[in-house]
Amino acid sequence: MPGTLALVSVLFSLLYITEGQTFNWGRCPDPPVQENFDVTKYVGKWYEIEKLPASFEKGICIQANYSLKENGKIKVINQELRSDGTINRIEGEAVQRDGEPAKLTVSFYWAMPSSPYWVLATDYENYSMVYSCTTFIWLFHIEYAWILSRTPQLQSETVERLKNLLRSYKIDTEKIRPTDQMNCPPEM
Repeated sequence: MPGTLALVSVLFSLLYITEGQTFNWGRCPDPPVQENFDVTKYVGKWYEIEKLPASFEKGICIQANYSLKENGKIKVINQELRSDGTINRIEGEAVQRDGEPAKLTVSFYWAMPSSPYWVLATDYENYSMVYSCTTFIWLFHIEYAWILSRTPQLQSETVERLKNLLRSYKIDTEKIRPTDQMNCPPEM
């Protein structure tokens, strides 16, 4: 009985940690990623258009900027405008997987494990569909999805097409929400 109680306690703790996330039972899906992914075309500024909830993103005007580093890794700078008017900025590093360049891992803190960053679809010039999923104890998974654009707005037809792509991979899109990109300061 003590082992069962410990497992239940761990599960409830994990559920608390995942508050504000998209939580699902079972293992992560394994959707296909962008074929012939070219990171040199992908680097630059991306605006977050819509996303599955992420507790670490609390603001508006969310942007990501990627640049190549001399060591072959990718510098990641994410920023958002918080409700108090401050700009929250975090810097991290992404690494491509050997043999699967569209499957990257990204880390922002040396003490934290890196997270998946899979580019499911991109045309490099207009849109990108990014997916991340982590399985916990083989029982449940937490997933994130971001629809990104090179500009603060993206045609609704493109957004819907990307959501349909997620649905075709059995990824629930009911919780996807738009990100406010209309009330952003020009200096971001």
